[in-house]
Amino acid sequence: MSNNTSNKLAGKVAVVTGASKGIGAAIAKQLASDGASVVVNYASSKSGADKVVKEITALGGKAIAVQADVAKKADIELLFAETKKAFGQLDVLVNNAGVYDFLPLENITEEHFHRQFNVNVLGLILTTQEAVKQFGSLNSIINISSVASTSPVAGASIYSATKGAVDAVTKSLAKELGPRKIRVNSINPGMVETEGVHAAGFDQGDFRKQVETQTPLGRIGQPEDVATVAAFLASADSGWITGETVHVAGGYR
Repeated sequence: MSNNTSNKLAGKVAVVTGASKGIGAAIAKQLASDGASVVVNYASSKSGADKVVKEITALGGKAIAVQADVAKKADIELLFAETKKAFGQLDVLVNNAGVYDFLPLENITEEHFHRQFNVNVLGLILTTQEAVKQFGSLNSIINISSVASTSPVAGASIYSATKGAVDAVTKSLAKELGPRKIRVNSINPGMVETEGVHAAGFDQGDFRKQVETQTPLGRIGQPEDVATVAAFLASADSGWITGETVHVAGGYR
């Protein structure tokens, strides 16, 4: 949890998908430090999700871990049933769960395409669909997109396409749900130092240097850089903001 604690989200309940590590874990901990009760969703890493919950509760916060594959409607229904059972309401949804797999054009398969679109786009839509059923008033949806939606790199055609879709869905749903006092925004991070980035080797060697060279602030991001912006978008401080794509990328374009 962040040391920058506040009560801006006191009494609120948030679901963060894909929150067992990386950006999702940082967001879950930040929302908890701001007073929200948090549902830490995970697809497969129970140990990671349990660790996040333990870190939150050790500092006096409230959190539970719930397994669900966001690409499966039955799992999503269970996720929100468990949320309601534990906390009785829902105020904030952070659609962070996502997958990426970079391949050159000649290696792209139907499976490669559908896996990324099923999680990154369909999963986001299905999760939002279920969350809206539980929302009361003055709610916030935060979609985690990427600078890849507007500045794609070679070999990332499918992943970039999913994030372009996330940006479009964000703007469309902001208009559709605005009359119901539901705000919808996206955060578009640049390269962030996470477990996934380490595993893929993206933070090593020339690729990282190239990104840092093209980033006015001269560094890649940390999960907390994204988490604090998510907390702002979840709170009443951003009550007049909807339909925006907020680039959190050190100026990278």
